[in-house]
Amino acid sequence: MSERAFWLQSFLLLSVVVLLYHRVLVSLFSQWIHDPNYSHGFLVPAFSAWVVWKNRERIASVPRQPHWSGLLVATFAMGLLCLGVLGAENFLARTSFLFLVAGLVIYFWGWASFRSVLFPWAVMFLAIPIPVIVLNKIAFPLQFLASRLASAMLSLIGVPVLREGNVIHLPSLTLDVVEACSGLRSLVSLITLAVFYGYLFEARMSRRIVLVLSSIPIAVFANGLRIMGSGMLGEYVNPSLAEGFFHSFSGWLIFVLSLVLLFFVRSLLSLPDKFHASRAA
Repeated sequence: MSERAFWLQSFLLLSVVVLLYHRVLVSLFSQWIHDPNYSHGFLVPAFSAWVVWKNRERIASVPRQPHWSGLLVATFAMGLLCLGVLGAENFLARTSFLFLVAGLVIYFWGWASFRSVLFPWAVMFLAIPIPVIVLNKIAFPLQFLASRLASAMLSLIGVPVLREGNVIHLPSLTLDVVEACSGLRSLVSLITLAVFYGYLFEARMSRRIVLVLSSIPIAVFANGLRIMGSGMLGEYVNPSLAEGFFHSFSGWLIFVLSLVLLFFVRSLLSLPDKFHASRAA
């Protein structure tokens, strides 16, 4: 195949993909902009692209062995796209794009090439918002968990508190732990950053997994601490401080605390290496 024919076919293929997915991708970008739960979405493709660029020599050295099974993966992706569009389910339509990319890589370059980019490809799923029905099933128990944790911490420091479901009653005010206070936003963002952090600073896969898993209890604990802090401010300073700007600003502070705790976990994981290094010296 001549170089001209190659670029012509590439242009036609890209045009078909854009035609099929431009609305899907535009709606995804729009959600990244307007949905605070997925404001980290722009970082994910940038990180994946950087990983591919960083490993470009290793990826290029993989022997290219085009495989017909890539067409099966691409067909599966088209089926997901049809189901997503006809059923108005954005998650299926958006994930179908990633499966189409996988199918094209396998068809033109082979399974070995796909395995060489498997990690940055899989990371891209973190940028796709999960379905609303799944989101509600996660957010609802997180609301109760956050309210229980905050109530326990308030009681521990001597603040009179009565909890009814996700409503926390204090002597001077009542805190309603709504869906926005479930901590899901910080949980999703912290998991994503834990994946980034583990890849950048940990060579062992086991430690990367521990970092990602540890981000879940860290996010839950930090959110409970945030609600407790809002209750203390409202109870002992001014009830208006429990909401509005100070409530939002405390979310940023607690997220920074979550990052610090994540760094602390990584430091604990590194202790065996430091111990062996000191003994070797």
